Amino acid sequence: MEANQTLDARGMNCPLPILRTKKTLNAMQAGDTLKVVSTDPGSVKDMVAFCQQTGNTLLDSAQSGGDFEFFIRKN
Repeated sequence: MEANQTLDARGMNCPLPILRTKKTLNAMQAGDTLKVVSTDPGSVKDMVAFCQQTGNTLLDSAQSGGDFEFFIRKN
């Protein structure tokens, strides 16, 4: 999946991945896709809840080794 922008949140612990995701999405245009890469296992539940609360769409999530990848479309 292609993204308009990538946020590297590896090494950050909660709540930093969510805060950085929110800040990055605020600077993007509606319809743009953000790829977030995190190493925090808590970010799996956090990203789902964040998207539900903000109205953004979690297009896909996957785990690759110790990294968690999320693709979020800004609505």
